[in-house]
Amino acid sequence: MTNSATPPYHPPVKRSVEIAGHKTSISLEPIFWDMLCEAAAAEDVPINALVARIDEERIRAETPPGLAGAIRIWLVGRRKEGNS
Repeated sequence: MTNSATPPYHPPVKRSVEIAGHKTSISLEPIFWDMLCEAAAAEDVPINALVARIDEERIRAETPPGLAGAIRIWLVGRRKEGNS
């Protein structure tokens, strides 16, 4: 998952992604970015496609969280389901 030299309490890092042809940035802690990369690889989809899917799910929520929060929630939910 993360490099053992990277402390788990690293601040968020801003990264660019593209959703539906629009570039945006998300700020995620490295541990969550690593988990997102692993999930995309496990599902055999590009990171942008996975982020777009999470974004679609998030905007359908009654009270949508921000995109970075939605990604974190999705990743935790995935782990709880045993898809780590």
